Amino acid sequence: MTTGNAIVVVNAGSSSIKFSLFREEGADLSVFLKGQIEGLYTDGAHFAARDTGGELVAEKRWGGETVTHDDAMRRLLDFVHGRLGDYRVDAVGHRIVHGGAEFSEPVRLTTEALARLERLTPLAPLHQPHNLAPVRTLLDIAPHIPQVGCFDTGFHASQPPLAQAFALPAEITERGVRRYGFHGLSYEYIASALPHYDPSLAQARVIVAHLGNGASLCALRAGRSVASTMGFTAVDGLPMGTRSGALDPGVILYLLDELKMGPREIERLLYKQSGLLGVSGVSSDMRSLEASDNPRARLAIDLFVYRIGREIGSLAAALGGLDALVFTAGIGEHSASLRRSVCLGAAWLGLVLDEAANESGASRISAPGSRVSAWVAPTDEELMIARHAKRLLAGADT
Repeated sequence: MTTGNAIVVVNAGSSSIKFSLFREEGADLSVFLKGQIEGLYTDGAHFAARDTGGELVAEKRWGGETVTHDDAMRRLLDFVHGRLGDYRVDAVGHRIVHGGAEFSEPVRLTTEALARLERLTPLAPLHQPHNLAPVRTLLDIAPHIPQVGCFDTGFHASQPPLAQAFALPAEITERGVRRYGFHGLSYEYIASALPHYDPSLAQARVIVAHLGNGASLCALRAGRSVASTMGFTAVDGLPMGTRSGALDPGVILYLLDELKMGPREIERLLYKQSGLLGVSGVSSDMRSLEASDNPRARLAIDLFVYRIGREIGSLAAALGGLDALVFTAGIGEHSASLRRSVCLGAAWLGLVLDEAANESGASRISAPGSRVSAWVAPTDEELMIARHAKRLLAGADT
């Protein structure tokens, strides 16, 4: 006999599936298990699950066996059912990178919705097929379990039309070529959490810096996205771990014409061989770069900071001023050195850093009296997805 409901959150990539398991406790959600299956499509797939204290509760390796997305989801569902005890799976929430112009809100994933989302694959060919593969599997093996799709692009649908537009002919724009913005689930979570740090942030002009292996900035006004650094794809904007960030389009023409590179070669260059890795020649990991005495590692960090500073200026202009700067994601939450450099570069906006607070890991890292406040706020995209799934299903039941 079941005593409660649980929500599974799935984030599927090209070679891995990450998952989180949440219990519904009245109006609240609490995570009690996280894990991933990595090494898909290789002969070394590995499954691991940990509890909230980080203790390993399950592990399995499949040596010599190729595990696909379909295999992984079947095994994951079996594992989840075995761990639920008196709980039952109420829903599965999925992170889906691209919702296009059509999907600006979370949606129940039916066979029809899946077909519409598959048509968006040309807008995110490196992400969309992998995001949708587990949806298809669960529709086949567990059609009774509701599935909810949550979109990285959805939060940015509130941006004004001018912020979404490229200066291209109308017939190209009408095919969906415009600025979408990504990391929306992270920004949505931060927007919901900011009033708990300071109630005045609910109506403030805020720039959120989501700085991880993927990196972007988003301008919020009263908790709504008005501009972002990522555009048509998730390779735009800031340099990232292995992604180039914004390029003059003429560079692509040069690569085609002068270096005779094909589209897939250019794709690998921009997504896998550039960014911090490409500049440094050392690593895509900020921790390794900060520990390195290689001058190119320092150059990669300096370029990252410089570009963040330029984009902060751009987004402050879009907001008509700035009240707060918020750091989140892996680098933003854990690199005091990076935060220090960015804040010092934003001094012209009225931001004064509290060096001790920044080093100690405090939530507020700006000095008393600083006209622009600065914060460190952990993000939680999985919780945002679980909330959306719970809310959508509650609405469907009424």
